[in-house]
Amino acid sequence: MQIYWTKINKIIEETPEVRTYLLDCPRDFTWEEGSHTHFALEGFNAGDKPNRSLIRHMSISTLPHEDSIGITTRIREQCSEFKMILKNLEVGNEVAIFKTHSNVPLKREGKNIYLLSSGVGLATFRPLVLDYFKCVDNVNRIHSLNIDSSKDFLFTDIFKSAPDKKFTSQFVDNRKDYYEEVKNLAGDKDGLFYVVGSDQFLVQNIEVLREQGIKAEQIMLDKHERQLTEFLSFDMSN
Repeated sequence: MQIYWTKINKIIEETPEVRTYLLDCPRDFTWEEGSHTHFALEGFNAGDKPNRSLIRHMSISTLPHEDSIGITTRIREQCSEFKMILKNLEVGNEVAIFKTHSNVPLKREGKNIYLLSSGVGLATFRPLVLDYFKCVDNVNRIHSLNIDSSKDFLFTDIFKSAPDKKFTSQFVDNRKDYYEEVKNLAGDKDGLFYVVGSDQFLVQNIEVLREQGIKAEQIMLDKHERQLTEFLSFDMSN
């Protein structure tokens, strides 16, 4: 397993609670849209075993042509040891990335694509939208729906409706409006539904989508194959 040590080159305060850490790209490091990586802080591999409290599974919120690896995360006032250390890091500090993989690349099957996310989960979808804007081939249109109760919506420079590109973006700040809209979107029985958020958020969305007749193979999750089965084995007879 190759571990890439790299430096923070910029820290962007997206909202009062959300930061993006832009990292230098190691020479032979590559990734695609929808990728996640293991993001680790100094000292994580100092002992006999990796210190898992210093490692997090993070989405990459940028594309390679942006020349930086973006890690976008929410850091609340009351936070974990990992987030507290991260909060205090500065430009020039080193971090490690390894085991990079994409579970949710943009499917170009000539269908409508629906991006369903909660809060900072939108970071996973930013590269998919940028990839789509770069080349719209074999995607009918994309609609993004994000729920964020903080009302500090992310990436509004990219997630804004662009009718000429067949892209629409919607933000809501409460669960009622969000799930009503998911039901409306599920009226497209041939669409592809990407869902990113907490495990509880995934389960709730899958239940709503399956109840509306959306098949398991139409639902894309940022999970390994072995986890996909657990999430998507929703029993319609219950």
